[in-house]
Amino acid sequence: MRTIIAAALAACVIASAAFAQPRDAEPATRAANEAMTRALDFSDRAAFEDAGRGFIAAIPDGTVPGPLPVPAWSMRPYDFLNGAPPATVNPSLWRQAQLNNIHGLFRVTERVYQLRGYDISNMTIVEGDTGLIVIDPLLATETAKAALELYFAHRPRRPVVAVVYTHSHADHFGGVKGIVGDQDVQARRTRIYAPSGFMEHAVSENVIAGNAMSRRAWYQFGSYLEPGPRGQVDTGLGRTLARGTLTLIPPTDLIAREYETHMIDGVEVEFHLTPGTEAPAEMTLFFPQFRVLNMAELANQTMHNLYTIRGAEIRDARAWSRYIQDSLDRYGERTDIVIAQHNWPTFGRERIATYLKAHRDIYKFIHDQTLRLANHGHTPAEIAERLRLPASLAREWSVRGYYGTLSHNAKGVYQRYLGWYDGNPANLSPLPEVEAAKKTVEYMGGATAVIARARADFASGQYRWVASVMNQVVFADPTNREARELGAAALEQLGYQTEAGTWRNAYLMGAMELRSGVPRPPGGAAATSSVNIDMLKAVPLDLLFDFMAVRLNAEKAEGRRIVINWTFTDTNQTFTLNLENATLTNVSGRHAADADAAFTLTRETFDRIITRQRTFPAAIALGEVRFSGNPLKFGELAGLLDEFSPAFPIVEPRPSAP
Repeated sequence: MRTIIAAALAACVIASAAFAQPRDAEPATRAANEAMTRALDFSDRAAFEDAGRGFIAAIPDGTVPGPLPVPAWSMRPYDFLNGAPPATVNPSLWRQAQLNNIHGLFRVTERVYQLRGYDISNMTIVEGDTGLIVIDPLLATETAKAALELYFAHRPRRPVVAVVYTHSHADHFGGVKGIVGDQDVQARRTRIYAPSGFMEHAVSENVIAGNAMSRRAWYQFGSYLEPGPRGQVDTGLGRTLARGTLTLIPPTDLIAREYETHMIDGVEVEFHLTPGTEAPAEMTLFFPQFRVLNMAELANQTMHNLYTIRGAEIRDARAWSRYIQDSLDRYGERTDIVIAQHNWPTFGRERIATYLKAHRDIYKFIHDQTLRLANHGHTPAEIAERLRLPASLAREWSVRGYYGTLSHNAKGVYQRYLGWYDGNPANLSPLPEVEAAKKTVEYMGGATAVIARARADFASGQYRWVASVMNQVVFADPTNREARELGAAALEQLGYQTEAGTWRNAYLMGAMELRSGVPRPPGGAAATSSVNIDMLKAVPLDLLFDFMAVRLNAEKAEGRRIVINWTFTDTNQTFTLNLENATLTNVSGRHAADADAAFTLTRETFDRIITRQRTFPAAIALGEVRFSGNPLKFGELAGLLDEFSPAFPIVEPRPSAP
């Protein structure tokens, strides 16, 4: 198993200065960004006051050492984020990046603190009667530990008596062992609270399609881009991802009912389950004695993703909107401060009502208007092009498209209900990308003619079209350097213009790869593996076997039949693996009578084999695996499994099919 958490893999990539240098903003980009400056009220400084309110102290340069040659985290590379925006950055995104640059320990209210700007997410600390309740311990142990030490430098050093995972994304639990250890949880000195379904979803979303999701995450987070006015600026949701050690301790207490109230170390906490929203397993928290509502990731200071461009299941916009309304109804009159696990708080009941209503309505608007236009027969591309936010939402800074966008979220809603097919039979089975590109370029008079016309369109600022048509030329002939350079230049200008940090990263990553090729992680593919024992132990065995099935090369497996029985002595589980019809299936709870081989081992041994700490033959020789039948059958099966590389091409064709 090569990857588990795609976002964590992206965070482990080290940017390199060896790539071709980006160009400056073209006149059309300068004009577009100047128009954005005139369209929005940049004199509104309320968010800056909120972001700085309660500031106590910061880690010098925001720098945290890590396990790699570069720091696990550093804000120093973002010192450029001051003053007026350069022409190469959308001014609205520049404003958001400046806000996300405000980092440190903040007092939200009495006994409630936040560590912001030491990962893409926030760590919230609530002071109980005897210890600390820590909400979402960031992505990496290094940043989580450093953040907690900053807190201890200014507040009494007390034990962590409870950890809360608000939802099942790694940037909200991966740093847990930076603040507590397994022994604390096993001894019940620390309890860990999470929404129902947390363990399943914390690992499953990124297993089956983990390699593809990881590669796409490089684009979403700009993993190889140098920070700077012509490079990575922000993600909108936060600066970027920490480069560090990802861990997981399973929860001790699951919140299973829609509303549950728990007394944790003298602090009353009202939990509200919100499944199927930003994460499949998610919940918000209300602290009545502090009048603080923690919206987790349902209401940040940006429009969020209904569809995330790294790839994931489409989120339920209708449910998302309803849960925010539920929070307004249940907690609105009792709330003076809204915090979230990204970005900064909102203060004051009137402003909170406006803030939550905007988030409630943005997702419902996208849902309803997408389906209205779909029911008129409009296609996803037409809907995305046509939709415009009402002025009342467009002027709300907190729902502007810094992380999610109106365009790709509308397409996500369409996909959730109607799938990828737009209903036009011409699009039911089009030619594959390379073949279509070759025919298109041929019909257009050849690459030379296409590039000549595209240069004129580039000069007039038609970057979307130039990027699209140069993509055709590159896929028809990836060695055409002129097409690659022009396509890169067009993507670059689109990146400079876009308000979304994620889109900017994707455009600029595409431009970089057209110019310099696919980046290679230091140390090769193995260096990007996010497999670790904490995460692996959480993966159900049936899911591991299903991932093995995804790796099966059907062409190699044609005509083969292999049946293997498995017995796991420490978990008391049995499985049958069956290869037949070039398909690998598994059945839990029984053995096949006609098995070619049977293996008995512990789950711990199996995990060591998967993580390549031990070979299968060595485990047999050491007596860690007992067998009957033909033990070579597992080796035969293993020889039919593909290895995935996280560095496959995106903006150019694959050199050959796998």
